[in-house]
Amino acid sequence: MTSLEGKRVLVVGAGSGIGRAVVDAFGSEGAHVGALELDAEKSARLAESLAPELVTCGDATRWRDTTDAVEAIVERFGGLDVLVNCVGLFDYYLGLGDLEPQQLDDAFTEAFDVNVRSQLVSVHCALDHLRASRGSVVLTVSTSGFYPGRGGVLYVATKFALRGIVTSLAHELAPDVRVNGVAPGGTLDTDLRGLAALGLSERSLGSQADRAADLRSRTPLAVALTPADHAASYVFLASDAARGMTGTFLHPDGGMSVS
Repeated sequence: MTSLEGKRVLVVGAGSGIGRAVVDAFGSEGAHVGALELDAEKSARLAESLAPELVTCGDATRWRDTTDAVEAIVERFGGLDVLVNCVGLFDYYLGLGDLEPQQLDDAFTEAFDVNVRSQLVSVHCALDHLRASRGSVVLTVSTSGFYPGRGGVLYVATKFALRGIVTSLAHELAPDVRVNGVAPGGTLDTDLRGLAALGLSERSLGSQADRAADLRSRTPLAVALTPADHAASYVFLASDAARGMTGTFLHPDGGMSVS
C-alpha cells in the first residue's frame, strides 16, 4: 500500500536525524532519491551510502543551491514526484524575556529564514516539476506547532507558521499537487542544532543526557521515538495510499493530544 516504487524524490535537509531516516525509508520503498544537505561531512557520508542516488551539498535557504538539487533529480530521472523538507534549527526553550533586543532581531531572522523560508524556497524551486507529475510535498512541522512548551517562542512561532504554509499551499496547489505535513514529537538521535544568533550552533538536541528517559516521561505512550519511527509517516503521505489527502498533518508524537 505504501510502495514508492519508481517515484523521484528530493529530500532537503537529508544528512542526519529525520531527514536521513526519510532518505533510507524512501530508498527501501523503491524510490529514486536525491538529497540536499548543508553540512559537507554529512553530504560525504550520504554519497558513500546506498541511498540517496544523488547528493547536492548546499544551503536550502539559497535559491541557486535548491534549484541545482531539483535540476539534478530532473536531469537524472526525468522529473520530480515528491519533495520532502526536513530543515530546521532550535531555540532551546528560550522565552521572550530571555532575549535581549538585538538577540531577538537576529534570532528571529535566522529562525524564520531556516525553518520557514527554506520550506517555501524548496517548494517554489520544485513547483513546475511537481505540477507536471501531479506530485506531492511533505513538510516538517513539529508537535511544537500544536502545543505550548515544546520549544521557545521563536521555534514555536516558526512551526505555527509552517502549519499555515501547509494549509495555504494545499489549497493553492490543488488539484495538481498534494501538500501535507508531519509533526514529529521529541526524537532520539537527532542532530537538531541551535540558532547561531543565540550562540547555540554547536549544541545538538540529540546529545542531551538521559534523553530517552526524558522523552518517555513526557509522552502518554511512554515512548522515545527514533527518526525511523517518524519516517514512516513521510512514506505514507508521499505514497499513492494517501492520494486523497492534502492539507493533513500526521502526528508521530507519542500521543501528545491526549496528555
